[in-house]
Amino acid sequence: MFGLGTQELIIILGIALFIFGAKKLPEIGKGLGKSIREFKTSVSGEEEKESPSQPKEIDKENKA
Repeated sequence: MFGLGTQELIIILGIALFIFGAKKLPEIGKGLGKSIREFKTSVSGEEEKESPSQPKEIDKENKA
């Protein structure tokens, strides 16, 4: 897609590891993946079906 070779990707990942640290990289990847997924769904016009939240039942016997 961008014409990046293996060496270029290794260098980019090494720089990202140096800048952000090993603990932050999984969080950054998760956020990036989530944003790409949301972008794809918004471009395609598909809306996620949200299930309606059900109200929690309150036991009157336990409260009394």
